[in-house]
Amino acid sequence: MAFEFCLGVALLLSVCSPAKSDYIPDGVLHMECRDRYFMIAVDLSFTGEEPRFEAVEGTGLYPITEQYAAKCGYSVSVFPLWGHVELRASYFSCHTGNKDDEVFTFNFNLITNHEEKEVTFALNKTCSPSLPWSPREVTCEENYMEVSVRSEVPCPSGTKKEDWDAVKPAHSSTTSDWQVMFQRAEEQLMPLTLSEARKRGYVFDLTNGRLVFRTPYGQPDSFSTEVNGVLVEVVHATLFSRQSWVVLMVDLVAACSMPVLGVKSTDEGSYDNGYMMWETPEALHPLVSGLQDTQVNIGVDGELVEQPVAEERGYIVEKDNTTVQISIPCNAEGGYRKSTVTDDLFEFYIFNLYLEQILVDEDQVETRLRFHRKLATPLLPCPVFTANQTVLEERLFTVYLGNIPEDVELAAVQLNGQDFTIPFTNASMHTMTKVVHPNNTHGYTLKVPLDDPVVIQQVKFSKADAVLQYRLDINYTLTVLPENEPFYHFTTVTALFTDVSPPVFDAICSESGISFKLDRRPFDYLWYISIGSDLLTSELAAQHGYIMSNDSQSLLLDVPLYTHGYEYKDISLKGFLGTFEILVRDHETSEVQSSTVKTCLFTTSELIMCSTDGRMTVVADLSLAMPSGGIPARTNLIDKYCGPKEADDTRALFSFPLNSCGAIVKLGKENVTYQNEISYSKKYLSVSKAASEDTTEKITVQCTYPLAGLHRLFSVHRFESDTVGSGSIVHNARSTADPQIPTIKPTTALQTTPATKRPTRPPIAFLPSVRPPVRYIRVTRVPNFNGMRKGAEGTLQTKVSAVEI
Repeated sequence: MAFEFCLGVALLLSVCSPAKSDYIPDGVLHMECRDRYFMIAVDLSFTGEEPRFEAVEGTGLYPITEQYAAKCGYSVSVFPLWGHVELRASYFSCHTGNKDDEVFTFNFNLITNHEEKEVTFALNKTCSPSLPWSPREVTCEENYMEVSVRSEVPCPSGTKKEDWDAVKPAHSSTTSDWQVMFQRAEEQLMPLTLSEARKRGYVFDLTNGRLVFRTPYGQPDSFSTEVNGVLVEVVHATLFSRQSWVVLMVDLVAACSMPVLGVKSTDEGSYDNGYMMWETPEALHPLVSGLQDTQVNIGVDGELVEQPVAEERGYIVEKDNTTVQISIPCNAEGGYRKSTVTDDLFEFYIFNLYLEQILVDEDQVETRLRFHRKLATPLLPCPVFTANQTVLEERLFTVYLGNIPEDVELAAVQLNGQDFTIPFTNASMHTMTKVVHPNNTHGYTLKVPLDDPVVIQQVKFSKADAVLQYRLDINYTLTVLPENEPFYHFTTVTALFTDVSPPVFDAICSESGISFKLDRRPFDYLWYISIGSDLLTSELAAQHGYIMSNDSQSLLLDVPLYTHGYEYKDISLKGFLGTFEILVRDHETSEVQSSTVKTCLFTTSELIMCSTDGRMTVVADLSLAMPSGGIPARTNLIDKYCGPKEADDTRALFSFPLNSCGAIVKLGKENVTYQNEISYSKKYLSVSKAASEDTTEKITVQCTYPLAGLHRLFSVHRFESDTVGSGSIVHNARSTADPQIPTIKPTTALQTTPATKRPTRPPIAFLPSVRPPVRYIRVTRVPNFNGMRKGAEGTLQTKVSAVEI
């Protein structure tokens, strides 16, 4: 038995040209025919935030409002996250041309605002379904339910009680016009005419071979029920007409699983451990009971794939009793991800789920049930992290900022309170490198030299070493696109050096002096180098005759013998000890933290030292001052009782107070000179030999002191001078007049000036003295560090005077 329907409804469709049409650029419009609907997607960058659509038919233009869309089979969604607006139109939607349920023609107007002017674009497309129609098809769209059945269906194999209950009011009807009766649970409502049903928002339509029923969600005649724990919205409509003694009737049931009753644009579903989950019963209503087989096809964005293919993509399709459970991994292809800021950075995922269930009942009648659902995860924390990748040996802060979503960009960075935009300027010592990862995230690597002025340095000194810490407070400013919503991430990184110690020189002796070498370390800037209290600079080195080479790798300092800064002791005919000290001082307090002291043994044929305590020490070559066969031990000073303290075959060592041993004192305007002579004692010469040796050379020795530095001049008890004296050894013939007394700097090495032609002598060394044991100490002046006066030798004049016991 078959039912035949004649609703007298015809759809005469013609194309109406829009009032105004403009060209649409390539790439902003996408139109596609899907298996059961037509889809239009347009970029929001072209349409603006509020695009509108109109359905075009020969009878006029029909604006697709929210209410009209649900009634007429349209679904319009704006997706600002993905930057487009989408229109889906059912093949059985209002104002759609239909030829034999095989060719469908769509005509729309897209209305946008450009420069405060309304512009209309005509859009049209002809589609044919890619799959044949099933006897019953149900579509659960986001804003409406639609069911279509073939107009010729076989009689069912069994008749149920509720079917007979529906026949009673139809049989008692006295009109042959088509009517519709809605049923809710055990309640049967009064029949309505089709025109009354249309006023309530229902649409009934008859095509060439199918009967179509469409209803928005949340209608007064709908009801909700729970099937296997899933909420289902049902609209049960029975369409009937009484023709004499024959009643024509068909049941149209639209049933869709819902999160809540009523219209809901986004079904949040449920989320668990990285999966978005959604459930629907296999049988949504008893009218499709007697289920024999179920096939599930699943996809996103309207593209269905069979269950094995979906599982390959990571989808999980399971059946629990008679409930189909769909689990979609958040990173599945076709999903959309969005970042948002709510005090912290969060993310959520949205899937345009497209699910198809193919149901086959006991009469082998196939029903296709399709769902369009937006599934959204709850807000999920999106933890941005930083990793301190600093390597101390590189002297460079390296900080990685990771797990940045693709819709978040770094806009600025604050380093220890100083703001910097990204990218850094070319003149900046900082670098910021973007690192892209295959999981659609990226990161940034920041590099800042430890010695950059923006880095905070903290030092704690101890007696032997110091702890040095570098600190960098980083505040990243990130923005979520396209809203440019700011988000801040703060971190602090430190670099700690625990083996920080004052620099130490290596020192070696040579014949001409002492050489010092310092291998540079990154933190040596915490100290400075001084000679005495003078800062070691290239100017100071040049002033004192040092040879200095200084670069980022090492410091080399060659200190020639007899230059400023040496101390001498243990003078003998075998040689003397020369000591040079380099001080390492705290850069902030100037306190001495460490020192390098090197003492070397030096030899010389002659030397003279004029000490600050008024003692002259002389090593003299007497080979020309004695007759042939003379013995240096038999020489003496002007006072014949003042003989050498030590002698060998050619030399003698004298050490005596300046104003003793017959010394001659000569006072000038600025200097005072103590002079003495070394000669061979006449008592060791015969008369005839003495007469023949009248040209024998005498040796004049003298020490000259500046008057300004003397505090006691002729005292027999003690002699005090701020500076060492300038000494000289002069080899003269006895018949030669006394030499002129020069004013001599202490560090100047003098040559002897012979009156007669003699063999060349080695240079004479003039040594500053070592202070004797003291009875008391007198500080003559103590200026501050930066204002110390320089004396005759260029030494800083914080002087301690010593008095010999």
